[in-house]
This record gives sequence, structure tokens and C-alpha cells, in this order.
Amino acid sequence: MPLISALTSSAFRPGLAPALRRRETSRMSSNAARRSAMMRHRGGPRSRGPLGVQALRNFDYPEAILFDCDGVLCETERDGHRVTFNMTFKENGLDHDWDVDTYGELLKIGGGKERMTHYFNTVKDREPFKSQWPEDTEERRAWIKSMHLRKTDLFLQVVESGKLPLRPGVRRLVKEALDGGAKVAVCSTSNEKAVKGIVKTMLPEFADRIPVFAGDVVAKKKPAPDVYKLAATTLGVNPARCVVIEDTRIGLLAGKAAGMRVCVTKSIYSEDEDFDGADAVFDCIGDDGDERFGFEDLTTPGSFWQGDD
Repeated sequence: MPLISALTSSAFRPGLAPALRRRETSRMSSNAARRSAMMRHRGGPRSRGPLGVQALRNFDYPEAILFDCDGVLCETERDGHRVTFNMTFKENGLDHDWDVDTYGELLKIGGGKERMTHYFNTVKDREPFKSQWPEDTEERRAWIKSMHLRKTDLFLQVVESGKLPLRPGVRRLVKEALDGGAKVAVCSTSNEKAVKGIVKTMLPEFADRIPVFAGDVVAKKKPAPDVYKLAATTLGVNPARCVVIEDTRIGLLAGKAAGMRVCVTKSIYSEDEDFDGADAVFDCIGDDGDERFGFEDLTTPGSFWQGDD
């Protein structure tokens, strides 16, 4: 049982072993003194009354859970994005087809437009960069953008068809976090329209409570920390009390560079990546009855964190 659960239970169950309460007396006293000092600094509490468990919960629990999208909310990369990139190439008469392994390598590049540009630069002896767009101009960037917009429309059709279900445990963790008073957001390098479509289609009951930070909302994409820093600033939360759920090394690096805890849930494409530096690594979040972790496990300190504060 996570420590916070034990404390919450002992507050309302006199039959619990007195030893647990004795063991935590000094820690609770220390925390109470710290909270008292904080309230004096802020001008005192807003209202008087007995100390509630909520004060202790808020001290230990994350202020926000920040999810990546692709590979975290659902397995979109192999059977969603890759397929619709290829559909877009075909529609435009381009003789390119990204197989599973090729796309896995391209995922090291954050952002769809950036991914296409990188790939076409590696095959300059073929169209479209051979003669149609040989130079890096505003016109070429506009063409890449138009290709990516068409790919996004095709991708949303796949999402709305229901062919890409949520990964195990995502809905449960979102609900636990929101019920626990934490904020939830999605931070992705993917197109904003695509990410919002995934949230609206797959998490409709929570969509109006989950802001999306995605695409070109920041100039530098993952592994730069910009999108996570923007989310923390916009949500008004402390980065040190945010937990990021990621599935790739570039996402891990982005979250850690933003000063946040990072919990990795490996995806199809990222199973063999190096996740050294992650605070915790799992195969998935896990549905009810098969949970790997829950919101109560993400306290600081927590059940799974490998690092120390």
C-alpha cells in the first residue's frame, strides 16, 4: 500500500495498528510544521478548521499528469501515422512507401513535417527533392506543410473509425488523476488537430478537461523541453510536481529537461530504446485488475521512483 493510502486509512480507522501511527508521527509533525511555515509566508490559511487529509494529499500528489500522445494514449505510429503518410505519398504520385522498420528509424525525428523533410533529404536523387523542390525555400516548406495537413485529415479518418483503441490503463489513470484533483494535459510533437481528434474521439467524457499542447505551439520540438515547460506555465503548476507519461527516449529527454518526473510505458516501436534516466519504466499502465501503477503510486516520494529528490 502506498504510504499516502496508509496515512489516509489510519486517519479514519481506529482499529489500524497503533504502530503505524507511531511510526509516522515524527514525519507528519515535520510536514505539518512545513505547511504552517508555508501558510504564514502566503498570509495564512483562508479558513480555520481541523487539519484535513486533503492538505497532506496535495503535498504529496502530483499537480499534473502530462501524457504524450502517439504510443502513449494509443498505438498510432505503425498502423495510423505510417499508413496515412504512405497514403499521402501515393495521392501525390510519389514513389515512396515507408515500411515498418523505416518508419521506426524516422521516429527518432520529432514532428511529421520535420520527419518528411529529413527523409526526402536522404533520397535527393528521387522526387520530390530531385527536381521539383531541390532547394530549401519557403515554397518547399509550404508544400511540405500542405502534404502534412492532408496526411492529418487521413489520419483523423482512421482515428474516428475506431481502429486505434486506447492503450491499457489510459482511461483509468486519467480518471484517477482528475478525481484526485490533478490537472491532465496532452503534450505532443504531432499536429494539434490530430491530437485533439484523438482526445475527443477516445476520451470524450474527459476531453473538455484535457488541454492539448501540440504541433507548432512551440518552435523547438522534443527532445527539447519546450512543450512541457509551456504546459506547466499555462496550467500554473510546478514542473517538479508534474509527472510525464512517455514512450520514447526523445520524450524522456524532453520531460527530464523540463525538470519533471518521467514514467515510461514502452510502445511497439520503443521497446528496445535506452530509457536510462527514467524514473520508472513499464510495458503499459494497465487496466483494472491488471494495473502496473495508479495515480496514488505517483506521489513524491512514490512507490516506483528510481531517483531521489
